[in-house]
Amino acid sequence: MELRAVLTTCPYCGVGCNFIFEVLDGKIINTMAAKTGPSNAGSLCIKGWSVHEFIQHKDRLTKPLIRRDGVFKEATWDEAYDYAASELLRLKDTYGPESVAFVGSARCPNEETYIFQKFARAAFGHNHVDHCARLCHAPTVAGLAVSFGSGAMTNSFAELEHANCILVIGSNTTVSHPIAAKRLMKAQANGAKLMVADPRKTQIAQLADLHVQQNLGTDVALINGLMHVIYKNGWHNRAFIEERTENFPALAEMIEQFPPERVSQITGVSVPDIEKMAAWYAKSQDSAIVYVLGITQHTTGVDNVKSLANLAMLCGHIGRPSTGVNPIRGQNNVQGACDMGCLPNAFPGYQYVNVPENVAKFEKAWNAKLSGTPGLTMVEQVEAVHEGKVKGLVVFGANPVVSYPNANRVQKGLEALEFLLVLDIFPTPTTALAHVVLPGASFAETCGTFASSERRVQLVREAIPPIPGKYNWEIIPELSTRVGYPMKYASAAEIFDEMASLTPAYGGMSFPRLEAEGLCWPCPTPNHPGTKYLHKDKFTRGLGLFQAIDFRPPAEAPDDDYPFWLTTGQIFSHYLTGTMTRRCPTLHHENPEVFVEINPQDAARLEIEAGEKIRASSRRGTIEVKARITETVKPGVVFIPMHFLENAANRLTNAALDPITKTPEYKVCAINLAKAA
Repeated sequence: MELRAVLTTCPYCGVGCNFIFEVLDGKIINTMAAKTGPSNAGSLCIKGWSVHEFIQHKDRLTKPLIRRDGVFKEATWDEAYDYAASELLRLKDTYGPESVAFVGSARCPNEETYIFQKFARAAFGHNHVDHCARLCHAPTVAGLAVSFGSGAMTNSFAELEHANCILVIGSNTTVSHPIAAKRLMKAQANGAKLMVADPRKTQIAQLADLHVQQNLGTDVALINGLMHVIYKNGWHNRAFIEERTENFPALAEMIEQFPPERVSQITGVSVPDIEKMAAWYAKSQDSAIVYVLGITQHTTGVDNVKSLANLAMLCGHIGRPSTGVNPIRGQNNVQGACDMGCLPNAFPGYQYVNVPENVAKFEKAWNAKLSGTPGLTMVEQVEAVHEGKVKGLVVFGANPVVSYPNANRVQKGLEALEFLLVLDIFPTPTTALAHVVLPGASFAETCGTFASSERRVQLVREAIPPIPGKYNWEIIPELSTRVGYPMKYASAAEIFDEMASLTPAYGGMSFPRLEAEGLCWPCPTPNHPGTKYLHKDKFTRGLGLFQAIDFRPPAEAPDDDYPFWLTTGQIFSHYLTGTMTRRCPTLHHENPEVFVEINPQDAARLEIEAGEKIRASSRRGTIEVKARITETVKPGVVFIPMHFLENAANRLTNAALDPITKTPEYKVCAINLAKAA
């Protein structure tokens, strides 16, 4: 018997916890928290403790599959490669290179994502490559980049413990990021004021010193109201504004239109609570903002992010320890996938494709002809399928049929494709529609790196050999080579070195330097220690940019036919589309099926009892769910978790998009409820 311990990094949320796998005779048998983990310091959430349960699950894809006469047949790797390559080349030759689009993953290591976007760009000569940041934190990247010059979490998790005031907005932190929530609880125990703005009365809201339940989709109005009170009372940081920002008069003019009385009417938050929030945030020495998808998944997602940036700059709570604007990423490597350029508008390192110098740089490095025109986002790719412009799709570690909004339309689009190639570790509703399925290696079966929310790049270490027999960083180059763009690497470290040479923020990193605790970018040179917090003496863009943001309501509101507000999100035991967590017995036992939260007043009016099956309908679809009667939601508002493919909440959600990032409005739509037949 051989027992080994392997230190690695968690594949779930963006906190970046470290843990140790116990490996006995080639099988992973247990998970233990790593006390040396810089983000988790010996703690794990329930998903982390149970992570070993899905890796060797009986459902794992182990052989390539080719659909023949409507039925999947096992194939050899060469057969699958050849068939996939021939179909991709057929589409390229028949309809043009832009007829094939690419969807990457935020769950896969940086090295795999880097070569995936390189494959799309170099082999097909366009930028139709995207990943699920489009569905979550694309507004963060866009909004903070415009305001500060860098679209990332400004401070580190450890610093949150020492803040004097923390505003949590649009984040169910104890559920979606439990280990980060521990930092918030420690800060509160140290005397910090903890404020939560959330339409639901979540656990962290109940623990807060102040919880306000703003109406869905009214965040801009609330933040403008806070700034109005701060400015009128002279609590703003005049020196910071004068020395480090620009365009303040435009902001001052806009927030003049948001007195507390008007904001209260829009948001449903009382005037005293608006004034208390403003005073606590402005007057505290070190105030931090924490947010997640409740801010970004709106048609006003970028506006929401810019408004939070305005608030931080107004009070000078940025560029110092324990302050800043801190978006916690929902997936383990969504930060890294953005860093790697799995975006339709940017090469690795946010080097934008419409800048000729950037195109020339990567053309030289990759020895390929590249496009300087931004490509299609994920949601736009689906519309291009319906329009007949996209004929083929390559999907790597993603599940669009469940994760995209208006899922019924997405499924019809994927069914209409001439060729769908999916690389994944489990069967999903998306692999079920594929023409070729390639079995992938999980995070436990490879070496590489993840980048956490705090910009910390950490090693992922191989615990067992790849279950399908190949690394993903071998599969993608082989496909690329067979469609005409040769790629071959000897190791993940070799891929990382190539990427780092082209990405300034990673320029000083290497696998040996990441061995201990990883490094936070920017880390531009081999001797650089990494960067704990951003914008210390000046913003990345020079001066911070104030932007006057007016309030816009959500794209869809309740009416007589659809009288309820629906919001969606995560529950503590599951993750995203449930592909991994619903195959963990421990987690499945906690929450085996979908439900809808409904306020007792609404339940009484509709004569709905707890546990009763009800029908939830929107203009886009219908699902059946069990009622969970709770005061977590206000009257008129219901909540459905997103994880359950058999009754997917995204069959109801609205595909209305943020105009800048094309991020869908998952957090707000109108639905109807009725007893199931």
